[in-house]
Amino acid sequence: MSDPYFQKLFAERIGGAGYGKGTDIYKFEKIKRAKRKVLAEHPERRLIDFGIGENDEPADESVRRVMAEEIHKPENRGYADNGILAFREAVARFMKREFDVDLDPLTEINHCIGSKTALAMLPAAFINPGDITLVTVPGYPVAGTHTRYYGGQVYKLPLLPENEFFPDLDSIPGDVLRRAKMLMLNYPNSPTGKTATPDFFRRVVDFARDNELVVVQDAAHGMLTYDGPPRSFLQTPGAREVGVEVHSLSKGWHMIGWRLGWVCGHPKIVQAFADIKDNCDSGQFIAIQKAGIAALDNPGIPRRVRAKYHRRLAKLVTVLRKCGFRCEMPGGTYFLYTPAPSELAGRRFATAEEVSQYLISEHSIVTVPWDDAGAYLRFSVTYQAETEAHEDELMADTERRLAALRPRFD
Repeated sequence: MSDPYFQKLFAERIGGAGYGKGTDIYKFEKIKRAKRKVLAEHPERRLIDFGIGENDEPADESVRRVMAEEIHKPENRGYADNGILAFREAVARFMKREFDVDLDPLTEINHCIGSKTALAMLPAAFINPGDITLVTVPGYPVAGTHTRYYGGQVYKLPLLPENEFFPDLDSIPGDVLRRAKMLMLNYPNSPTGKTATPDFFRRVVDFARDNELVVVQDAAHGMLTYDGPPRSFLQTPGAREVGVEVHSLSKGWHMIGWRLGWVCGHPKIVQAFADIKDNCDSGQFIAIQKAGIAALDNPGIPRRVRAKYHRRLAKLVTVLRKCGFRCEMPGGTYFLYTPAPSELAGRRFATAEEVSQYLISEHSIVTVPWDDAGAYLRFSVTYQAETEAHEDELMADTERRLAALRPRFD
């Protein structure tokens, strides 16, 4: 079949005239294909899915009840634009209660249709062709993707165990710093599970001020913190003068799919985000924002979510260690980031992706490979298990399958 006349019209940012003709397969698509294949070839073997990256249960019943009530109210039917004041006020109450951070709901907070959209929009406020965004890897690629869309460049900061999974800010070349405008952070970090220390955030503030950078801290996993109380970047003296923090109701409140979050921090950056947002969407459905208010005003919800995933991670770490894997409890998130073995059952592997494909195809165990900064596997504890007894049974099955693999590490 010949190309359509508009094939040559596709923008270079998505591949230009070659759009849709590439043969590279994204790793998550490879995982999906391998899952389908193993389910077809081994229907007798249960698939143990540690690859799912979203909460495994619905939002709290109290939140769903509010949604059910609000959806019928005619005053909620219209465009929300940049959000309702009541949601901003609920965010301000939450930030004060959880972090002792005082925010003006009128000028320092704005809602977003999930944190992904905020991370996609913020580069539009700062990036011109030739500008640089500093991005940690492994990590969430959206801000880097949109930096490139605007003609900017991405400078990658690897998160390595020798640096305790913090970016080495001192290693950034001077010519890069001179063109850099944004520093994207994510703590608790996905996928490494590292949490930020007060000292690290203080160094970030100083670094941003010294180099005239805007900091965007992605706190999507903020309430899933296990090694101490959850921490906000905005608790750090001076943080509000150099950037913003992006929050989400997805991870910590089981509100995956509701698409609701917020941007908070310096009022000028929040306003710039709001102006860009005005030209991108018409706001999240008001009934969802009102359900979000109920979620934010109920401190018990994120505490229960945190306890559940902490329990599951502890069980998984115990099982993997018994089977010879190298891992330790993460400080946050519902992910376990562990070095990929170079050998399993006498079979050698060059990359984490090869290990992941082997585990799926030969043992029906799904993980996500990361080869961005060393070979690592990501296990997620958002698997389906209705009770703690079901969790224990799944862990026992996992141990039976992994026990004989004798992992080795170079």
